[in-house]
Amino acid sequence: MIRTKLITSAFFGTLVYVILSFIAGNNGFWSYNQLEKQKIEIARHTELIQNINSELNLEYTALLKDKDVIASYARKLDYVGKDEKLVKITGLRHQDKALYDIGTVLKRKECSYFPEIACKTSGFAVFVLSFLIMILIDINNGTISFTKKRVDYVQGIPVYDMPQI
Repeated sequence: MIRTKLITSAFFGTLVYVILSFIAGNNGFWSYNQLEKQKIEIARHTELIQNINSELNLEYTALLKDKDVIASYARKLDYVGKDEKLVKITGLRHQDKALYDIGTVLKRKECSYFPEIACKTSGFAVFVLSFLIMILIDINNGTISFTKKRVDYVQGIPVYDMPQI
């Protein structure tokens, strides 16, 4: 009877441990969902940086090969070509150099999860609690008692009713 209670309690404790580990443990659904969100964010961020890279590559190629783009940048730096005149107007603000968007640093975030020792402790606590509840129910029903059983002894000479030969 006690073995059955121990096995049943062990089953409940193990079940709680497995469910906690499966849902909120280190490799559980909760951690998996957090990692999936990070994966989506990193993929979006990577796409943004790839777009910036392609724009900068186009601009670099244009600076290497297109004379009009080179002349445009030279004018920004106050250079003039042949047959050109430079007119400076005072009172106007000088244009600042263009700043390029290089993206932002994205670091991996640590996932939050229920520690393994907490899962095991919860399972063990459920084991002990369920075993105690089963024992208390048996004590209440009278199946288990802590008083000594009273054995009646016959005093005197025992007489057996045996047939005579």
